[in-house]
Amino acid sequence: MGGACDRRAPTEQIKKDPPPGSLRSPPSPPLATHSRRFASAFLSFKTAAAGRLSGGGITDTLRTGAWLTRARVRLWSVAVVIAAVAGLGFLLATAHGIADFRNRPLGTDFAGFYAAGRAVLAGDPAAPYDPARQRAGEQAIFGSDTPFYSFSYPPFFLFIAAALAALPYRLALALWQGASLALYLLAMRAVLQSAPEAAKDWRPGADRLWLLPALAFPAVFINLGHGQNGLVTAALVGGALALLDARPIVAGVLVGLLAYKPQFGLMIPLALAAGGCWRAIAAAVATVALLVLATLAVFGPDAWHAFLGANEFMRVVLLESGAGGWHKMQSVFAWARLWGGSVALAYAIQGTVTLALAATLIWLWRGAVPFALKAAALCLGVLLGTPFSFDYDLMVLAPAIAFLAIHGGANGFGPYGKTALAALWMVPLLARPVAGALLIPLAVPAMLTVYALVLRDAARARAAEPSAAARSAAAR
Repeated sequence: MGGACDRRAPTEQIKKDPPPGSLRSPPSPPLATHSRRFASAFLSFKTAAAGRLSGGGITDTLRTGAWLTRARVRLWSVAVVIAAVAGLGFLLATAHGIADFRNRPLGTDFAGFYAAGRAVLAGDPAAPYDPARQRAGEQAIFGSDTPFYSFSYPPFFLFIAAALAALPYRLALALWQGASLALYLLAMRAVLQSAPEAAKDWRPGADRLWLLPALAFPAVFINLGHGQNGLVTAALVGGALALLDARPIVAGVLVGLLAYKPQFGLMIPLALAAGGCWRAIAAAVATVALLVLATLAVFGPDAWHAFLGANEFMRVVLLESGAGGWHKMQSVFAWARLWGGSVALAYAIQGTVTLALAATLIWLWRGAVPFALKAAALCLGVLLGTPFSFDYDLMVLAPAIAFLAIHGGANGFGPYGKTALAALWMVPLLARPVAGALLIPLAVPAMLTVYALVLRDAARARAAEPSAAARSAAAR
């Protein structure tokens, strides 16, 4: 009854007109009208702010989300894209060889992947897990002044690293970034394509506005600038959830591939088991087993021994000591450490939050709750449930935002729903500087707030289900 693998909402209403609070609007007017609206967006914002800052106007505006118009979504997305492209262009224009103007490798973190791949091609797949040998490999490629970029991924990821390392560095980086971005956009399209009939106007074929905020999501450019893998993570999570009901085996394979980020694998099995998605779970287990066998066959057991042995370095140096920079991490654990909490206290607080997330996700996925809410909550839980999460991992917020937009399009946005989504979209842009200046990993309170709003909407949906059933029985 209302299983998680059935994405139909329990009391989903199919409406001819846009639901209250929706971002939907009548068919698009001519291009000239679009241009006039786009050009007047700044002035309309100023006028709206001036008229609402008195009394309770600003509170009402934030509550209803009336300020979040399609014109502003378009305007801000274009502004972020222009700024980000300009920044990336500056990096390329001031680069010399494969180093940027600060003598860091272009793509920074990607240098660690590339050096790990070179070690594999040289016949030493265990080297990436030895910090001394990994650093020596990076210096051999990028010069003695290059910073150290650790490699902390299971041997699965060595297949990709080795394939990329067979190419010249710039070509490998461009291929990695382009393929990752394409996979992410395909997954986001699949998420929106899975929208129920009541939100069919959100499907990509009906509205192409989705592409702009998806492409302009600030975490996209964090990943492109650092050559990181958050785009791939978002593609796997979003794609798996989008396909969970229609193609559970494929969804399970995508979940299995996510094993390259084992810290994100805690909440997903719990949710799938609570929802009775056993075919997807079986496919995920089989995928992981095949990956393990493949790595053993190609790299031998030494790579796994080295990876498991390196966990101590990763835990103590990267996580507990924050050698990578606390301001880059976006987790409850990092927040506690930023505020001077001991390692034991940070683990205790993180553990409490993780247990609460696990309990509420099980409640959500077992209940008669719209699938979009379940999926969004799981995306948030994946990030909040681990102590080891960086700002580039915030890419997983993209499918969460898309699923919540779908739910709002079908059922109307609850109080503060649209404003919270806009804030969540902006968080990756501000997370690192705010953490550095104010010692607050901004994404954590933002995600907790949106998670609470999801639980609120889910509770209302579950409470409405008996009433809807009673009305249906009375009608018969």
